[in-house]
Amino acid sequence: TTSSRRPSPASLPSLSGGQRASGGRVRFESRLLLGLLTAATAFAPTAAGAQGQDLGHKTLGTIGLLAGAQPQPGVYASTRLVYYAANELVDRDGRSLPVGLDIDSWADAIGLGATFAVKPLAATWSVSLGIPLLYSRFSTEQPQASLDRFGIADLYLTPAFLGWRLPHVDLVTGYALYAPTGRFEPGGSENVGRGHWTHQFSLGGTAYFDRARAWHLSALGSYDLNLRKRGVDITRGDTVQVQGGLGGRLGGIVTLGLVGYGLWQVSDDSGTDLPPVLLGARDRAFGLGAEVSVLIPPIRSQVTLRYTHDLSVRSRPLGQLFFAGLSFAAWRPKPAAPP
Repeated sequence: TTSSRRPSPASLPSLSGGQRASGGRVRFESRLLLGLLTAATAFAPTAAGAQGQDLGHKTLGTIGLLAGAQPQPGVYASTRLVYYAANELVDRDGRSLPVGLDIDSWADAIGLGATFAVKPLAATWSVSLGIPLLYSRFSTEQPQASLDRFGIADLYLTPAFLGWRLPHVDLVTGYALYAPTGRFEPGGSENVGRGHWTHQFSLGGTAYFDRARAWHLSALGSYDLNLRKRGVDITRGDTVQVQGGLGGRLGGIVTLGLVGYGLWQVSDDSGTDLPPVLLGARDRAFGLGAEVSVLIPPIRSQVTLRYTHDLSVRSRPLGQLFFAGLSFAAWRPKPAAPP
């Protein structure tokens, strides 16, 4: 990957938390029910005279503690504010490129989700929807490459996310998709969408270290299958990403811990419109951070704060992410009466 001519931040979908009853009080799990927030930024080589084609790079760090846990039955609403910043572009060999990169992206994602019991499967089933509003500013040392973009980005829909709860382990699996509803025109300067469908398949779990399920290690792995972009012969390579964390609950209200992520692009970008200099360049990223969440029982809500930073990347920007979210349990079923 090289310097940028037509950068394109896009699709920032996502999120919601779950809840469980414990000791007569409700606590929210920090599983982000409405999915992975994505910020897409395209890079194409001006030095080679190629046109930018809005490839898109997945932003990580939007799932943390209890990523592989399933919320209890109920209806949830959330709002998520995310700030992503990067000022370094790294090529496929790990070299920092002197292009004067400066990216500042803000997203506010509104999420709705529901979880219900499926007795024949002895599981819970979640569905969710995320609608993101994005503002992004991109600049380099070349003034003509500086852009401001604002709009509703790509829709994120989870029609099926299933979970099984065992005494010391939670298991989850699901399917979600990114729909190209955000504004996109090949080579356009006002794009806020990625211009293609993405099918996402996930599998994960959480291990609990005590009977109270207060301390836990959790991870969620996902495979993103990208389809051809609209109006241009480019197909983004598929990616595998793992996100999660290690943490615990203190005093029944505060949960804190360390979070981390990894991403590997497992197939090449392809298509006749792909700039030749980008052939064979595959994304890779690893990062760490911290998370704290606070339960607010009187209003059945939870506030979550998270910070993550890339430690190592290839063929993408080196960035950091700040996350602030509010989850609310709009409804939950009454506990069954004891026999």
